[in-house]
Amino acid sequence: MATKKRGVPTAIPEKASPRVWLYLVLLTLQYGAQPLISKRFIRREVIVTSSVLACEVAKVICALFLIARGGGLKKLYNEWTLVGSLTASGLPAAIYALQNSLLQISYKNLDSLTFSMLNQTKLFFTALFTYIILRQKQSTQQIGALFLLIIAAVLLSIGEGSSKGSSGSNPDQILFHGIVPVLVASVLSGLASALCQWASQVKKHTSYMMTIEMSVVGSLCLLASTFKSPDGEAIRQHGFFYGWTPLTLIPVIFNAVGGILVGLVTSYAGGVRKGFVIVSALLVTALLQFIFDGKPPSFYCLLALPLVITSISIYQKYPYRVKKKES
Repeated sequence: MATKKRGVPTAIPEKASPRVWLYLVLLTLQYGAQPLISKRFIRREVIVTSSVLACEVAKVICALFLIARGGGLKKLYNEWTLVGSLTASGLPAAIYALQNSLLQISYKNLDSLTFSMLNQTKLFFTALFTYIILRQKQSTQQIGALFLLIIAAVLLSIGEGSSKGSSGSNPDQILFHGIVPVLVASVLSGLASALCQWASQVKKHTSYMMTIEMSVVGSLCLLASTFKSPDGEAIRQHGFFYGWTPLTLIPVIFNAVGGILVGLVTSYAGGVRKGFVIVSALLVTALLQFIFDGKPPSFYCLLALPLVITSISIYQKYPYRVKKKES
């Protein structure tokens, strides 16, 4: 007689420890507040590449500090290889560098709630590329949830295209410098996320190591692009810190800490709880925008918000399960 296994140990505990709850709360606040903070403290004159590069440097410093604090620098030095680093982190890093630049452009041309909600379409593209690269299937409920997410994105596009943006820009600027960049960034995010998952399963990289490698490679790609890009020309003419103020460091460091928190939440809390973080962050963005900007959500945002919340909740709650074959 075969005995049934009473339980299979998992890497993610059922009950989150106080430290894990701290990570979840901090990431929720970071996700929700980042668009408002970036719009308030990054002036329009700031060169996008300079803020992205500064954020990557801040991520490396934070990750190295945390590794050193845990006594892992010597082990890191002994085990690290250039070939292994490029294999695991090279392509995702280049993709994320481009994604971050597109997100910086979108911050300046979309209101904060619309940006946050459109940014959630990265879940759809993550699922798509995870299936293509890792052959991980989706349940029927998850597929339905992804369609709800697409409908919400369409509603937001209609709303933004038919009304003035928070910065007073014309509809074409909102579309091509706000909506299109954030959607392209979502596609890139999905691709890079699937590649990172593949690298973590094959190479067994820690979240801190991946953060360092991807930040370094991404920074090198951005520096290379400055030789031909308009941003590079602007840096040569006006200097790297053109348009910066001491307050510009706030969103840069805030974003860097968020990058560290994403890895910690994924490692210690898992994807389900991270999904609740994403949903909660939308509510935080809406609340902060109303409090600090005095601007209530548009009609289309009000229609799209429950769709986004419902779709993400369903997607996280009903994962794909392999059907057992009857003997």
